[in-house]
Amino acid sequence: MAFASCAGCVLVVSVIEQLAQVHNSTAQAAMERLCSYLPEKLSLKTTCYLVIHIFGSDIIKLLNADVNADVVCHTLAFCKQKTGQPLCHLYALPKAPWKYALKKARHIIRNSQNLKYPRSYSDVCSLPFLTKICQEIKSAIKNSVPFKDADADKYSVFPTLRGYHWRGRDCNDQDKMVYPGRRPVNWDAHQDSNCNGIWGVDPKDGIPYEKKFCEGSQPRGVILLGDSAGAHFHIAPEWMTAAQMSLRSFLSLPTALSDELNWPHLSGATGFLDSTTRIKEGSIYLRLRKRNRCNHRDYQNISKNGASSQNLEKFIESLSRNQLLDQPAIVIYAMVGNDVCNEHTDPVPKMTTPEQLYSKVTQTLKHLNSHLPNGSHVVFYGLADGTFLWDHLHDRYHPLGQLNKDVTYAQLYSFLSCLQVNPCQGWMSANETLRALTSERAAQLSGTLKKIASLEKFTNFNLFYMDFTLQEIVEEWQRRGGQPWELIEPVDGFHPNEVALLLLADQFWKKIQHQGPEVLGKENPFNLQIEQVFGDQGGH
Repeated sequence: MAFASCAGCVLVVSVIEQLAQVHNSTAQAAMERLCSYLPEKLSLKTTCYLVIHIFGSDIIKLLNADVNADVVCHTLAFCKQKTGQPLCHLYALPKAPWKYALKKARHIIRNSQNLKYPRSYSDVCSLPFLTKICQEIKSAIKNSVPFKDADADKYSVFPTLRGYHWRGRDCNDQDKMVYPGRRPVNWDAHQDSNCNGIWGVDPKDGIPYEKKFCEGSQPRGVILLGDSAGAHFHIAPEWMTAAQMSLRSFLSLPTALSDELNWPHLSGATGFLDSTTRIKEGSIYLRLRKRNRCNHRDYQNISKNGASSQNLEKFIESLSRNQLLDQPAIVIYAMVGNDVCNEHTDPVPKMTTPEQLYSKVTQTLKHLNSHLPNGSHVVFYGLADGTFLWDHLHDRYHPLGQLNKDVTYAQLYSFLSCLQVNPCQGWMSANETLRALTSERAAQLSGTLKKIASLEKFTNFNLFYMDFTLQEIVEEWQRRGGQPWELIEPVDGFHPNEVALLLLADQFWKKIQHQGPEVLGKENPFNLQIEQVFGDQGGH
């Protein structure tokens, strides 16, 4: 928590400093401007004003003395240099010796009335007037923790907190036997039991619409078992780019926080909203829906930040599929990074070994075989090769550094590594040897997945393997006039962004049509009639 507090402090102070610069205002005005932009939801605006009340006067004094964000946060003790540990800083060091700069900064605020201000998030929450707000935030976070149980009733009429942003929207929240993906009850003559928006009886011939339009059409859903990339982890650049900030910039922040900073509704596997980019390709789910409108709402994004082969068993129980009651599914296993990515100073010993991967993945497959309806399919994605990150980003300016040309991704990676919060020490590193070792292990693990796919057989699904070929995506993007760095999330400098995820979905679709077209099911000849009778089928 202390390291995260340091990174958070440097971020916030940087934004305040840049807002003052962009609007030619005082630091005080910049702080008030930042708080005014934040929404009331989740007490974000109130918390901002209270934090300013606690720390604002000292931040103003330090910024007025031309002290940078690193020095500010070390002075306020959000950042600390432990004995024998390197000094963690995002910006270039002051011209004066560090100890002198820190001593001078402390002298500036030595007469402050806030000498006993809280030093961490926990200390802030201990203040009586902030206790209630912190409890509300903790409650929201706790409620967003996914996969509490293995009950079938996991579908929701609410979008966030693992609601329909993550799996198809429930159409009858009072009935646990009504949910997306199930086989229709009595051909849905009287109610929509599978929430695909097709139900009732055709008055012309008395045949239920579900039977007329969907029988024999091979309906199936898509289920993603993934990590933060599959969940589409995204921190909006306008949240920390002073020149772009406005009231509109933060409208999506409460929703994003309730979705754990993920955007599964815009992801490459289960996205159901139109792309926010210039990419026209749709998600795998939208393509399945277009192929067969009987697949409407049948998607599940069972992904989690930090997920890997080694912790998947902790949340795979959330997968909702009943062998007797539900339609078959296409399950995409896409743990593309965290088996080799970790925050440790020496990450190699903590990486998953091929033997560990084989053991955990076969356990996962046995679990799937006991839950998936017969006729399902499982597709392995290999691991990514993250050397792409350093090669294309290290000398570019991070959003925090674009205004003054003072923070590159190399500096960001180094800062996060020093704080031991770098999400992938092996690839987000200036150490070329370490990057090569990480890629070598990733290739070994991909080879293990490929081996499993060729050797293991299961009664309820076929098994396929597909390389995570980022280079093919880069080449396709370049053919369209894009640059490789445009495929990576600009804030974290690590995750594939929405463009990359949709291009990967397009690649997946084309390859699976070649490798195993039976995975996708038939194209429904009644799609047009379904649209004519049911329109958008209740939407998403």
